[in-house]
Amino acid sequence: MLNYIFNTLITLKINITIAEILSNIILLIFIIFISAVVKLVTDKIILKKLSLYVKKTKIKWDDIMLTRKVFNRLFHLITPLLIYFFIPSFSSKFQFFLNKIIFTYVTIIILSVIVALLNFLNDIYNNYAISKNKPIKGFIQVSQMALYIFGIIIISSNLLDKSPIIILSGIGALAAVFLIVFKDSLLGLVSGIQIATNDMVRIGDWIEMPKYDANGEVIDISLNIIKVENFDKTVTTIPSYAFISDSFKNWRNMQECGGRRIKRSIYIDSSSIQLCDSQMIEKFKNIRYISNYITNKQKEIQEYNKNPNIDPTQSINIKRLTNIGTFRIYIQLYLNNHPSIHKNMIQMVRQLEPRENGVPLEIYAFTNDTEWINYEGIQADIFDHILSVASEFNIRIFQNPSGYDIQSTLRRNT
Repeated sequence: MLNYIFNTLITLKINITIAEILSNIILLIFIIFISAVVKLVTDKIILKKLSLYVKKTKIKWDDIMLTRKVFNRLFHLITPLLIYFFIPSFSSKFQFFLNKIIFTYVTIIILSVIVALLNFLNDIYNNYAISKNKPIKGFIQVSQMALYIFGIIIISSNLLDKSPIIILSGIGALAAVFLIVFKDSLLGLVSGIQIATNDMVRIGDWIEMPKYDANGEVIDISLNIIKVENFDKTVTTIPSYAFISDSFKNWRNMQECGGRRIKRSIYIDSSSIQLCDSQMIEKFKNIRYISNYITNKQKEIQEYNKNPNIDPTQSINIKRLTNIGTFRIYIQLYLNNHPSIHKNMIQMVRQLEPRENGVPLEIYAFTNDTEWINYEGIQADIFDHILSVASEFNIRIFQNPSGYDIQSTLRRNT
């Protein structure tokens, strides 16, 4: 075929040297075109049908291989193999050049397939319970890094026609110099690979890093630095390696799961805690959220108090409702019925250890809106309501005496 193209160019009265070069280039273009057509057919027909077949099978490991693109990377070998088949058709100079390129390309593909297989093995391993106690992701990443270094050495030795041992010794001699001159860049490069591999930070993530006074959205990720736009519109520049060596908080998962946490306490004045009398219970029966609770609780208490071993003449012996317990249940039911509280995430109202400023009731729940402004509005509305209805349960919210409180007390006493 090469001779046919060469003779055709000669008949067109093209210089022999130019005709030789052009004939090799035309043949190469023709082979690349055929490879592209074969690759297109492979991707659109064979790979597509293979993907459909894999998804229909009940086996999980082939689905993971498909997700990790092991099959896709293997099919990339078609193009260099076709070119390699036609190499004898080229002139000796072009054969040497093409052998170098194909060897480099095939090496890269094989390395990418091995890397994908290592990720596949890690995914399979993570399906077993032992992976929670003994993860192998770190070993996988070290192996992948070693593969990249090995691939660079092999490719370099092939392109330079040098022994891999010579390349390796040269790299070792330069390593000390590179570590001193390009310390920050190398740290940034390694950190960047770890950040990308572990998906630690993305552009658009909201992060908090108190050490660098950063609290805002990631706007840029480069080799050496990561830029964070804070809430006050200032920009904090953080070294990439700081995200590996220091701790930080990423709010991405909160945004993705669709729930933002409320964790705040109100403090009850302990002197306002009391047992409920009949008048209070009748009043509670008319409160929307707890009417059924009060009715059911009364029946439970009556059954308990019928025990013949209980002396009803002593009020301490009998079971009764308390205003703080009823108030706690009211808050819980109020949250359960609130349209802005996430129903599929934990909701809890709990009593914490009494302190010098009262008995804390902690509200722990998640809003179904993660936007900061909306979240603060929902949280404020909930506590506005809780604080305003506390008096309906004869509950007083604790606060330290203010100047107004002291003046009011003095006026009452005069």
